[in-house]
Amino acid sequence: MTSPSKKPLSVITGGAGFLGSHLTDHLLAQGHRVIGLDNLITGNMANIAHLAGHPDYRFIKQDVTEYLYLAEDVDFIFHFASPASPIDYLELPIQTLKVGALGTHKALGLARAKKARLLLASTSEVYGDPLIHPQTEDYWGNVNPIGPRGVYDEAKRFAEAMTMAYQRYHGVETRIVRIFNTYGPRMRPKDGRVVPAFITQALKNEPITVFGDGSQTRSFCYVSDLIAGIYALSQSDEKLPVNIGNPTEMSVKEFAEVIRDRCGSRSEIVYRPLPVDDPKIRQPNIEKAKKILKWEPKVTLDKGLDSTIAYFRGLIERGEL
Repeated sequence: MTSPSKKPLSVITGGAGFLGSHLTDHLLAQGHRVIGLDNLITGNMANIAHLAGHPDYRFIKQDVTEYLYLAEDVDFIFHFASPASPIDYLELPIQTLKVGALGTHKALGLARAKKARLLLASTSEVYGDPLIHPQTEDYWGNVNPIGPRGVYDEAKRFAEAMTMAYQRYHGVETRIVRIFNTYGPRMRPKDGRVVPAFITQALKNEPITVFGDGSQTRSFCYVSDLIAGIYALSQSDEKLPVNIGNPTEMSVKEFAEVIRDRCGSRSEIVYRPLPVDDPKIRQPNIEKAKKILKWEPKVTLDKGLDSTIAYFRGLIERGEL
């Protein structure tokens, strides 16, 4: 690892994405130098435009499933590259599987070569449509491997298995975070997830589309809380997966009503058929994160939604949405 007198160098795959760009900001604020890698298949240069000219930041357009070469010593690798919304991985099933398998293999190979610590961004989707509630890290999940969502679920499950194999066989320092629903500025407006969908529909006074009867539950963590938890995990000694998310649970119908009220919208709520294998319940048990990382979410839903709504309102006012 780097000496205390030298700024550590962190590499972020998927560095121009929603989470990757927020993680970049956090690492820079913590005194890291950062190299962002992204092939921009779902990433957006606008997310990192504010970093142009930053002395401690460099961006490389790179597909992480291809050979990775960096001349510099590397201290940390944050593997965040992947399509991450249902629309993305239904349109990009092969790319999703490749980045989970080949991309993770390349990132772990770089970590091994550089003797760097790698943190894998896994997901609550490894639990599938869970049969236990809330979900704890020792739950193995209920996943349909051949369903349309399986390309993402199984890519992440394979990535976790490969990460543990590199830890056990090659002695690579690894960490695994299982990320639950996260929201905030820089989400892609049309990525198919409920937060950008509901907010943009509400701001335009269009019908808010709820799939199913709206009784399925979700929990929503604001992005700054999530990133703080991820950073804490990266600096910890915990080698097994850790859930990071907000355990406050609400129904999708209730969430649509909250969004409509926060936006001051006249939108009606309409219902559409539930997609195949859509999870009925989703709530993290975060006792492990509380105990080991001394972490828990702090941003209230109202406060987080206000900043997120302001971001999307800005996109609409600038004609970008």
